[in-house]
Amino acid sequence: MHTESVLAVLKTLQNQICEALETEDDEARFVADQWQSKLGIGESRVLKNGKVFEQAGVNFSHVKGDAMPASATAHRPELAGARFEAMGVSLVIHPKNPYVPTSHANVRFFIAYPEGKEPVWWFGGGFDLTPFYPFETDILHWHQTAAAVCAPFGEDVYPQYKKWCDEYFYLKHRGETRGVGGLFFDDLNRWDFDTCLNFIRAVGEGYIEAYRPIVARRKDTAYGERERQFQLYRRGRYVEFNLVWDRGTLFGLQSGGRTESILMSMPPLVRFEYAYEPEAGTPESRLNEFLKPRDWLEELA
Repeated sequence: MHTESVLAVLKTLQNQICEALETEDDEARFVADQWQSKLGIGESRVLKNGKVFEQAGVNFSHVKGDAMPASATAHRPELAGARFEAMGVSLVIHPKNPYVPTSHANVRFFIAYPEGKEPVWWFGGGFDLTPFYPFETDILHWHQTAAAVCAPFGEDVYPQYKKWCDEYFYLKHRGETRGVGGLFFDDLNRWDFDTCLNFIRAVGEGYIEAYRPIVARRKDTAYGERERQFQLYRRGRYVEFNLVWDRGTLFGLQSGGRTESILMSMPPLVRFEYAYEPEAGTPESRLNEFLKPRDWLEELA
C-alpha cells in the first residue's frame, strides 16, 4: 500500500493550511512541536494569541498499534484485534473575533492488518463551520466550495457527505447541530486508491478556499463584551461535542495517543451558564435558526 504517498499529501496540506492562516493574521505564527510517543510520531503546530486567531492548531500524526481500538471497530467487528496504522491532519481554528466562525477540518488514512487476510484500508475526513453570528453569504460560500470539491468525483458525493456531516456533528443531548455543516465521510474506499487520495487532497485544499475568504471578510468587524461573552458561551457546545460524541477524540484516547495533541481542539477560553437562553429578537437568538440541517444551496443561492 502506498503509505508514503499519503504521508506526502498530508504533510503538504499541513504546510499549505498553516501558511494560508498565517497570511490572515499579522501578529502570530505557528510554533511546531514535534513529538514521539509509544505509538508513533507527529507534529502539532499551534498559533496562540494572534490578532485574528486566539488559538489555532494544525496537527499531523502517524501512529501504529497492535490492536484496533474499540472506537474504530464498533462498525467493523471483523477488524477487532488487528494491527493498524493511522495517519492524518486535523485542525481546529478558534478566532478571537466573535463574527469569525470557528472551523474544523481533518483528513485521515487507516490501514488494518487482520491476521491471515489482506490489509483493509480506508480514508476519512471533512470540514465543518461553527458560526456564532451567522451570515448567509458566508454559509453559501462554504457550501458552494464544498460542492465544488465533490463535483469531479460524482453528482451524489456532496449530497451524501453533506447529510453525513449534519448527522455526525449533532449534539443529541441538545437537539441541535454543532454549526452549519459542511462535509463528513468515513470508510472511504469506494474508488481506487489514487482517486481516494486525490479526494482527500481536494478536501484539504478546499478547506482553505472555503474558510479564508470568510476570515478576511469578518476579522475586522467591531465587537464588544456582549458578543465576546456569547462567543465564550457557545464555545461550550464545542467542548461538549468533542468530549461526548467525537469519535476522533475517543480513538486518540483509547489508542494511547498523545493527550496534548488529541485535546488541541479545545478552545483556550470558554464559559458555561446554567439554563441560558438568549433573549428573543436579539442577534444571539438568531443563531437557533441555523442549528438544524438545511439545504443551504437551495435556500441561499
